[in-house]
Amino acid sequence: RERVRAMFYHAYEHYLESAFPYDELRPLTCDGQDTWGSFSLTLIDALDTLLILGNVSEFQRVVNVLQEGVDFDIDVNASVFETNIRVVGGLLSAHLLSRKAGVEVEAGWPCSGPLLRMAEEAARKLLPAFQTPTGMPYGTVNLLHGVNPGETPVTCTAGIGTFIVEFATLSHLTGDPVFEDVARKALKALWKNRSDIGLVGNHIDVITAKWVAQDAGIGAGVDSYFEYLVKGAILLQDKELMSMFLEYNKAIKNYTKFDDWYLWVQMYKGTVSMPVFQSLEAYWPGLQSLIGDVDNAMRTFLNYYTVWKQFGGLPEFYNIPQGYTVDKREGYPLRPELIESAMYLYRATRDPTLLELGRDAVESIEKISKVDCGFATIKDLRDHRLDNRMESFFLAETVKYLYLLFDPDNFIHNDGSDFDVVVTPYGECVLNAGGYIFNTEAHPIDPAALHCCRKRKEEQWEVEDLMREFYSRKKTKKFTLKRPPDHGEGENAKDPEDASSEKAGEKRNSKKSSHSLLSCPSQSFNSKLAVLGQVFLDNT
Repeated sequence: RERVRAMFYHAYEHYLESAFPYDELRPLTCDGQDTWGSFSLTLIDALDTLLILGNVSEFQRVVNVLQEGVDFDIDVNASVFETNIRVVGGLLSAHLLSRKAGVEVEAGWPCSGPLLRMAEEAARKLLPAFQTPTGMPYGTVNLLHGVNPGETPVTCTAGIGTFIVEFATLSHLTGDPVFEDVARKALKALWKNRSDIGLVGNHIDVITAKWVAQDAGIGAGVDSYFEYLVKGAILLQDKELMSMFLEYNKAIKNYTKFDDWYLWVQMYKGTVSMPVFQSLEAYWPGLQSLIGDVDNAMRTFLNYYTVWKQFGGLPEFYNIPQGYTVDKREGYPLRPELIESAMYLYRATRDPTLLELGRDAVESIEKISKVDCGFATIKDLRDHRLDNRMESFFLAETVKYLYLLFDPDNFIHNDGSDFDVVVTPYGECVLNAGGYIFNTEAHPIDPAALHCCRKRKEEQWEVEDLMREFYSRKKTKKFTLKRPPDHGEGENAKDPEDASSEKAGEKRNSKKSSHSLLSCPSQSFNSKLAVLGQVFLDNT
């Protein structure tokens, strides 16, 4: 664990010294470059890792730097997918962790705050990409002008289906449903366009919904679509998303799985098109562990680990029958996926083999990749030539998952025994109780936060009026109020059998109300008051 911490600071400090405010560090020349849009991307991506390592003072400093220095009103063509997972995801995660990091949060947090406003601003810049006949987004958007005329309509499957975690979180925190709506529409468009045998291809035309690349598999171009069906289902407690994934899972097992490897097949026929393992596929055992399929996950993980041991890293492509790298795909850009799966599986099994993979990863990266100014992408695992790049995901994901693998007591692994109660304008809510959902850039989202803020803005009337009503009637009437059942909006749901929201105001103010509002047994009223009628939470 301490070696991983030292790796982080070697890379992070050199980024600050040599590359900031550029997106990424170039470790061989000790300078920086913009890669994904000029957002100081490594700083945003590394922010929650700082807190996981326990560095609250630097977290606080970086929050101030980002508020002052990041501007999304720029004439830059940005990847919709990458901006979402790295920028929107990184800002949302930092926003939700900021109180834990000792940042002085504003009144109304987590339903408001500067990092949330930045995340929302960045996400709004991506919305024009979703304005297509199918609801599937373009892959690139200009942050100032929207989608460029002449922009290619061909997008990869992952670039369409990897928004629900960030966008649903944004909608729940801000009260604006547009983000979750566009993310769901895109997910459902892919589902609708799957083949008769239940598979999706690699690239699709977002205007015509015709598949352009028809290779089906679990790796590059598709990967995080499957990941977000599972994580979206867990985050939102959404059975429909999970049933979609389980249907895909059956087809994937039927057509692409051979001896615990996963191949690429033709999406309509199921015939093998590429007998190749890609390093990006190594997330799959971790995803299997999330749905409880631990035995299959371990078998596949051990296959992938043999490749790691053969090369000291995972080549981008590995030819399974030949047992060797594929031409021009011999590199390892310090990707996190195998380490990510080890972290999940270690939580599930405590198998020491998984710690051995972590140790091997630390030793490989230090031996092959470490240079004076950081850690360099490995251009070729056969001869250990390096490339002049350190991707931001090295600090966001690779180092984070390694650290969490070796730190069983980290707050991220909280089992619910420790938590914070936060008072929001909408009542009390519980935060930091664990169960974090990592987005595909390893930014943890606290699922409990989605229940802290009222989803519909027109519902923001309760506390003041309820209190006023109570105190004005207190001396003359006995009050009763039944606890309404849940109807899909978590703790803040309204009972649809009650008056509609339009009439709620009239009803509250009417002198002729047929039933009074509150009943107060011996408990103190203030200790029981919550929002939207959920007043008495124990056996009253």
